[in-house]
Amino acid sequence: MTQPSALFDRRCVVGVDFGTLSGRAVVVRVSDGAELGSATSDYASGVIDRRLPGPGIELPPDWALQDPADYVTVLQTAVPAALAQAGVDPADVIGLGTDFTACTLIPCRADGLPLSQTPAWASRPHAWTKLWKHHAAQGQADRFNALARERGESWLARYGGLVSSEWEWAKGLQVLEEDPAVYAAADCFVEAADWIVWQLTGQRSRNACTAGYKGCYQDGAYPSPAFAAALNPGLAGFADKIAWPISPLGGLAGRLRPAAAAWTGLAAGTAVAVGNVDAHVAAAACQSVDPGQLVAIMGTSTCHIVNGRDLRAVPGMCGAVDGGVVAGLWGYEAGQSGVGDILGWFVDNCVPAAYAAEAGRLGVSVHALLSELAGQQAVGQHGLLALDWHSGNRSVLVDHQLSGLIIGQTLASRPEDSYRALVEATAFGTRVIVEAFRNAGVPVDRFTATGGLLKNPVLMQIYADVLDLPISVSASANGPALGSAIHAAAAAGAYPDVRTAASAMGRVEPDRWRPLPAEAAAYQSLFADYSELHDYFGRGGNQVMRRLKARRRQASSAG
Repeated sequence: MTQPSALFDRRCVVGVDFGTLSGRAVVVRVSDGAELGSATSDYASGVIDRRLPGPGIELPPDWALQDPADYVTVLQTAVPAALAQAGVDPADVIGLGTDFTACTLIPCRADGLPLSQTPAWASRPHAWTKLWKHHAAQGQADRFNALARERGESWLARYGGLVSSEWEWAKGLQVLEEDPAVYAAADCFVEAADWIVWQLTGQRSRNACTAGYKGCYQDGAYPSPAFAAALNPGLAGFADKIAWPISPLGGLAGRLRPAAAAWTGLAAGTAVAVGNVDAHVAAAACQSVDPGQLVAIMGTSTCHIVNGRDLRAVPGMCGAVDGGVVAGLWGYEAGQSGVGDILGWFVDNCVPAAYAAEAGRLGVSVHALLSELAGQQAVGQHGLLALDWHSGNRSVLVDHQLSGLIIGQTLASRPEDSYRALVEATAFGTRVIVEAFRNAGVPVDRFTATGGLLKNPVLMQIYADVLDLPISVSASANGPALGSAIHAAAAAGAYPDVRTAASAMGRVEPDRWRPLPAEAAAYQSLFADYSELHDYFGRGGNQVMRRLKARRRQASSAG
């Protein structure tokens, strides 16, 4: 294991992970990755998906917005609290790294002020930050993909032949077409990962990760102005609104400006790493940056990251980017747009009050109660099969017009049956992704997981059985935040690069979950049935899900 210079033996870095509902800061010792303190700050506005704050304007279906003020609050509260818990002198903190959900896109003025924070635009929904799970731009994504295929755009293959409605171009086109005044007022559309670094340093820095995966930046260029104009003449200059000089991951974005130092309690001039994405930094935290080492970041959604030596066309992937995770390797990204969110929806909306009462009597959560009951079942005992598309499908179908499904229900079906079926469906969705990588020639030799869902042992065992793979797990409860801290150590010069820093500071527990042979065998036939449903509803055999979504939009507009 490579050790840093003795100069840094007592020094620390801070990693901040900006998630979907909250931000978490962690203070990490540079020499060995020990986590000395952590703190979380919930977003006051959370996910804005029903009504706009202030004027209370109702939002259409499939919208998901956020308030950037919540991100600054994380810096003002979670970072000082983590430092206090760690008992660390801010003078000993040599670097700060951040990661974000993506694509989370902020329309801004040239000075970095979000349009949503200006009186002139605060009542316009399109002026607000579009969270990664904003799926209302599917129509724009469909046209984007169709035109790219028609024109034979070479970069499309690096996105598995389909670009998601979650990414920058679809969201930008939606703003242009539904509120052109907001589009014109936005001097730039900034990934939140870059915006927070801009606030910290006062300097613009475009990270290579979001540029490649979310902005379709390949071989030194974005999609051409001619392509954009063919979509909509007004979109011809969109690349100019998202294009800043690309900064390498793990590089130095700048140094902490005085105002941001006051927010965080850190010293002005502290090194700030180039921004990054939560899933991609987690690979370093899990010591999984070498080819064939897939990392699944399992939370409200799941993102799957794996590096490869060669460029391969993998159908339905989120992207293949040279240096998108670490320098010198092709980084591949796939994902499921709903996992923990699906289970949360079920608990919030589909469970009788008697279960909550029983959970309260036992002193456990409803999730824990349902998991315990589900864990007592044999494979197939509930007689159900589900499709995990309640938030659409990110990979491999790349279609957010799809929706969730549970079949096999009878009058004897109980909540724990459906809960287990939904857990299994998310595991089947992960298996589809793993098999797609392997079939395209991208090796997956090791599966490592991090994120909040690791707390559920029943879920983790089901995943191991469905995948028929041992699952290693992050030894940190703060995987992405630790990954950002590792990038901060590289940016501050404590290590020569991210891979070296990951070797010293990352932590993983090998093969924590092993497949049970009988259960793994039983899941083979159930997965075959899932695959049949997956292709029937997802690959054009039946259009009912899309028609239902269309009727919902029409009814909402009429109302």
